[in-house]
Amino acid sequence: MAKQARALATRQAVLLAAAEVFDERGYAAATMAEILERAGVTKGALYFHFHSKEELALAVIEGQGAWLATWQPTSDSPVQTLIDLGYAFSHALLDDPLVRGSIRLTIEHGSFTQPQIAAYQGWSDAARELLERARAAGDLHPGLDVAAAAGVITGAVTGIQLNSQVLTERRDLLRRMADFWTLLLPGLVQPHALARLSVAERPA
Repeated sequence: MAKQARALATRQAVLLAAAEVFDERGYAAATMAEILERAGVTKGALYFHFHSKEELALAVIEGQGAWLATWQPTSDSPVQTLIDLGYAFSHALLDDPLVRGSIRLTIEHGSFTQPQIAAYQGWSDAARELLERARAAGDLHPGLDVAAAAGVITGAVTGIQLNSQVLTERRDLLRRMADFWTLLLPGLVQPHALARLSVAERPA
């Protein structure tokens, strides 16, 4: 058991170091030597878990899906849950190197031999599921195309975090997220539902 725990700790240390290096330098510029130095493990330990830079990058990207799968909503409202998820994702970008590295790698999907469609699709599917529930509850405007709305939301959030990263190193990300929801929601939900929603970040 102790050996297994050490192996898991080593794997996590390598993943975290890789995420930090990929986030800072991008996939093409990152090197296994730099990741190895950052992780503070032996070369043999690194290659025991990951046989190549691409395999390591794909494991970092999987961390994005793991984060999304484990995030727990605190609202019964599907639209409020969607808003809260946007804020939780923003905080993950600010505080979690694994999520940051994963997002940069996903954006740089052209650097890999395998396009990272699943990473984008996971976010779109999550948004669409919540919007489907909101439509069933009568919260959305009649005739709204839920699939199109999910695509717009996920695409907009991607662009918002990129703009924030470039212009302010994400210091204004939470404000941009509030602006986004303030502008979007009136065209998405009916007035009776809008009155129950908070576009500002709510306490966790």
